[in-house]
Amino acid sequence: MESSRHSWILAMRERLASPPSRRLAASDLRQASVLVPLYVDAGELWTVLTKRTDTLPTHRGQIAFPGGGRELKEEPWDAALRETQEEIGLDPKLVLKLGLLDEVESPAGFRVIPCVGAIPHPYKVTLNEAEIAEVFSIPLTAFANPKLVEERDVVINGQKRDILIYHVGNRQIWGLTARILQNLLIRVGLESDEEN
Repeated sequence: MESSRHSWILAMRERLASPPSRRLAASDLRQASVLVPLYVDAGELWTVLTKRTDTLPTHRGQIAFPGGGRELKEEPWDAALRETQEEIGLDPKLVLKLGLLDEVESPAGFRVIPCVGAIPHPYKVTLNEAEIAEVFSIPLTAFANPKLVEERDVVINGQKRDILIYHVGNRQIWGLTARILQNLLIRVGLESDEEN
């Protein structure tokens, strides 16, 4: 079992390393990081997501990866691990760094670097109940079904945008989180990269 654990971790590191993840051009947007936690259960790759509380000032009730704004001179991984510990209590020492996904820009004024890390299974969390209503896991293959993916035109802050929405069970995962998931699916070979 230990050798299969190492094999998926090494394969994921290779997929995330080549080609290198893309970075946005320099800008005044606030820098942020999220952790994209992965683990294997029953031979399948899973990710962990959070549902934000309905009482937060922004992004109420949205499904997201744990993470947030980077502090001055803070490295992307350090911010992702710190925010993950603050939000769901996951010990940073239990996260094995796998690589980075493409940096993405959010309509809320952030530039976000997704940090992909392997976590133990089963994992233990302690919710920051002021920020996080729920933590749940979904197999990556659930996002790869084209029948569960929708593209919709919306207006955000007066600007027309085409957003991606994954419909998984009774959940809608959209916006920045959906774009991060799409990049991850392309990297692991579950979705084609038609834009490039």
